[in-house]
Amino acid sequence: MNSEPAVTSQLLFHPPCGPVSGWCDGDVVRASGIPYARAPRFQAPVPVPDWTSEYAATSPAPACPQAPVPFLDDVLGTKYGELPGSEDCQNLSITLPGDLAPDEKLPVMVWIHGGSYTTGSGDLAIFDAARLVAENRIIVVSVTYRLGLFGFLATPAGRPGNLGLLDQLEAFRWVQRNIAAFGGDPGRVTAFGQSAGGDAIAHLMATPEAPNLFRRAIIQSAPLGITRGRAKMNHAMGIASDGVTDQTPAMDVVALEAQVTQVARKFGMLAAMPFGTQYGHDPLPGESGIEAAWNRTAPAIDVLIGHTSEEARLFLPRSPRLMRLAKVPFVGKAAVRAIDWVVTETVYGRATRRFARRHAKAGGRVHRYVMDWHAPGNIFGAAHTIDLPLLLGNRETWDGVGLIAGARWEDVDATGRAVRSLWAGFARGDDLGEAGGVDHALHYRRV
Repeated sequence: MNSEPAVTSQLLFHPPCGPVSGWCDGDVVRASGIPYARAPRFQAPVPVPDWTSEYAATSPAPACPQAPVPFLDDVLGTKYGELPGSEDCQNLSITLPGDLAPDEKLPVMVWIHGGSYTTGSGDLAIFDAARLVAENRIIVVSVTYRLGLFGFLATPAGRPGNLGLLDQLEAFRWVQRNIAAFGGDPGRVTAFGQSAGGDAIAHLMATPEAPNLFRRAIIQSAPLGITRGRAKMNHAMGIASDGVTDQTPAMDVVALEAQVTQVARKFGMLAAMPFGTQYGHDPLPGESGIEAAWNRTAPAIDVLIGHTSEEARLFLPRSPRLMRLAKVPFVGKAAVRAIDWVVTETVYGRATRRFARRHAKAGGRVHRYVMDWHAPGNIFGAAHTIDLPLLLGNRETWDGVGLIAGARWEDVDATGRAVRSLWAGFARGDDLGEAGGVDHALHYRRV
């Protein structure tokens, strides 16, 4: 869903925010680009005032202004500029079954997209939730929020951090208030997100309000291993970006992000995701208090958390040095596999297991998974983002793209159908048992 639809059949909803008209799209109904908050640049979001005239929710949410990432376009099949850009990007889109009964109240899954907190948007075509919704009778809400310098960097001069995280909180509040009018059950909301989106959900769980906003969380490939000890890096980045004002043209702000990122490079592995959540800035406690904050909400939020078995393989092909190493006879491929294992463990695996154990010890219910599905013979293997084509998007967006080249779409979709069923079952509140999985794709166990 990445362009203005030809709306042939409209449906009118009456949420507390004001009347909203959606549109039929095959097996699903969509209400797209609904504003949930607004904010001047570098200021905290506030809810959009209620309206009385019908709001035509027939256009995708605009993306936060961002720079192109040609590598990801090649691997994921995205297209830079497929969505219009705007700083007024705090919008959400709702996808629900096309045959919803008047008295039905379905589980709700709220999608927080990834992209290292600098790229992406909730309404990118690769994130289309139609298959997930139509197959499993759930409702999906896709959230777009501020990124990069617009959303995730405090400065010594007092510009606040975590504005994108505050946007997400406003989106969850909007869902609690309004989703019943679209057939959703506000008591069965699951937050789910991948990469930076998973990291954001983990940190939303540290806010006292979290148990009132979502009952379950699916945290996919969150880089929790590089979220600590970032204060010095963030301070240096803040100094480098302090010259940006509320008058600086948006694309000049985007261009400056590259310079700010260069400042982060001397901080080693942390620079793999220079922008991100900042402890000690609203709504998060200081770094020393994050564990206690998580423990307080743990009993009220069920968690499914995990990562892929070869996360780092998404990034290794970008290194000419590693590609030369892989060609060394006898030892090259083994050496590259070892590097992938170390990076995957450091950024994702070890911290994911620690998060899961702490959550369980604090009284929360948690299952941990590892996904190892991959396209046959594909250089990326079970890399970071390999879960996306199994959950979201469709054949038009995914078939043949670099990440899954070599796999028959019928096989991708068959595995994806099982993964989507597992995710939706968790959102419904199904008991996942002590252990289980999807053949040739993932395995999980209770922690």
